[in-house]
Amino acid sequence: MDYVFAFIDGVVACFTANLSWHYLSTTFWFLIFIEFPRYCVLDLIVLLRQGLTWRKRGERAALARRQLFAEKPLITILVPGKNEGLNIYQLVKSLREQTYHNFEIIVVDDGSDDATPLICKDLVNHGYITKYFRLVERGGKASAANYGAYHASGKYIVHLDADSSLDRDAIEKILLPFYIDPKVKGVGGCVKVRNQDRNMCTAMQALEYCKTIQIGRMGTDLLGIYHIISGAFGAFDAQALRDVGYWDIGPGLDGDITQKLRKAGYKVKFAYDAICMTNVPEKWYALYKQRKRWSKSLVRFRIRKHRDILWSDRNFNFLNAISNLENIAYDLVFNYIWIWYIIDLFMANTDRVFEIFVVAWIIRLAFAMMSFFCMQCITERPRQERHLGAYLLFHTFYTGYFLRIARLVGHTQELLLRTSYKDKWNPRKTSEVAQIEGL
Repeated sequence: MDYVFAFIDGVVACFTANLSWHYLSTTFWFLIFIEFPRYCVLDLIVLLRQGLTWRKRGERAALARRQLFAEKPLITILVPGKNEGLNIYQLVKSLREQTYHNFEIIVVDDGSDDATPLICKDLVNHGYITKYFRLVERGGKASAANYGAYHASGKYIVHLDADSSLDRDAIEKILLPFYIDPKVKGVGGCVKVRNQDRNMCTAMQALEYCKTIQIGRMGTDLLGIYHIISGAFGAFDAQALRDVGYWDIGPGLDGDITQKLRKAGYKVKFAYDAICMTNVPEKWYALYKQRKRWSKSLVRFRIRKHRDILWSDRNFNFLNAISNLENIAYDLVFNYIWIWYIIDLFMANTDRVFEIFVVAWIIRLAFAMMSFFCMQCITERPRQERHLGAYLLFHTFYTGYFLRIARLVGHTQELLLRTSYKDKWNPRKTSEVAQIEGL
């Protein structure tokens, strides 16, 4: 890391010698007044809170753990997916190593056309899987998850992606919030990148996941506005899941089910230390398509489907409204403001565009380093993630431009053309039904 800091010092000395606060605040107001409070100040608050409450949190977790192991409820681990046969074995192998053992494993095959049926039947015969269901005709992930949930026997349902693997204590830790607060009916686990060392694309995503998922969701959880239980690793009270009608058809299942639980009056929490490892796209274009799809889902279920959360008298909750508004503002509205900001910035500074670009990069880099420090203080695997600090030099281009453009394209396509209903991620017939029913 020494060469990184030396390079930064040289660049800073060259370009910031004559900069004043007035110049920075008027020229880079978007970075300082919009991005800094949400993405850096909140990280520092999370770190401070962790330091001040570690003893109290430890005592509550220990009490909850005793209650969990005294009751030992049956847990249903639900794994829906298509053509995931090669991943299922690694997943169930990691499940057999869990510190909590009283669970059943239900795998729902959503119309696979590979060797998944043979693999899963063999795993059932050897006792690795409790139940295996094959849906001959593909219905989509929501359909497969709902079918499995209907046949679940557990008090809690843990939803996993087939290409996931868990830390040994992950199941135990994702269950603890249910025992800390009985009003909690949904808990999100912390998802991190397993193939982070594959190339720069995966390393950037690994850094992003540490920032936006582990630290970012700790922040929204602290504020009471946590709004997305990851589909890769999430736990639900089975009765509450039945009460809200399980998963609906369409993209954005993670945020949608979380929104449904909040609207029903239930609490949702984030378990930052319940770690799930997953593979992420290794090619930039695949990543771009993934983020476009995620962005379309925000428009589809937050702005259209659940817009009543902002004003409806039925079960209206101020924190629910703020949770939705925060996500819409930072992931959508501010992106369009950013376009106007960039155009205005460079139109007003045509004679020093390079200087503006470099200073903006320095500011973003400073923010990223601050967040990385918080990440290193909180993460459960600081040594394995320390090398990601070398990518901070390039991370501003990844988050500030690449991801922002992908979101802008996705949002615009969905707002104007409703293209999510044509996305091949869901079968055509289910998308047609979803569009008719307004899902």
